[in-house]
Amino acid sequence: MGARRSDADRRIGRRALLIGGAAAAVGSVALAREELAHLYWRLPGVQKSRVEGAVDFGGARWVSASEANFRWADRPDDYGIDMVVIHVTQGDLAGAVKAFEDPGHQAAAHYIVGQDGSVTQMIRELDVAYHAGNRAYNERSVGIEHEGFVDRPQDFTDAMYSASARLTARICARYGIPVDREHIIGHVEVPGTDHTDPGEHWDWDRYLKLVKTALTASA
Repeated sequence: MGARRSDADRRIGRRALLIGGAAAAVGSVALAREELAHLYWRLPGVQKSRVEGAVDFGGARWVSASEANFRWADRPDDYGIDMVVIHVTQGDLAGAVKAFEDPGHQAAAHYIVGQDGSVTQMIRELDVAYHAGNRAYNERSVGIEHEGFVDRPQDFTDAMYSASARLTARICARYGIPVDREHIIGHVEVPGTDHTDPGEHWDWDRYLKLVKTALTASA
């Protein structure tokens, strides 16, 4: 499941202020413009207009995560997206939804895929979800949770694999993400994480084949 954030994402930090000061000092318009574009989205409550309840994946159910569990943004204009991170909930679907609705959880993924193949979206792909436990990876990725436990291979059903592959294929098509293990990774592969999901029972070869098939079918 998504890791708790540890980077004071919603505030302008000391580093940001120093960078802004340095940009002004050297008179670098390009640097200042780039930094301001990023800093703007770190201010509390700032967001671009969007349709309430809209989803990025057709057929997904929308349930809004707590605003404490993500950061408003305007990706990919402010942060490029070049990665998908695969998670396992370590619990059932209802429990994961409840956790992501809880502001005290301080973590959430964009999507949850159920064992029955249902897809629940809780954060727009526009926004930065606190799911990877690494600020840079949060900003550049879309996080997908999968209902179940890492030590129960039976939890990874055919319906789940198929639905998740279609979802990842659409994300890859939307942002031009290569379908390979450098760009579609497990939570365990995120630098600095202490998570082990999706675990040894997640069939990566099968999954990538399904993603490639879905991508070809939708082309």
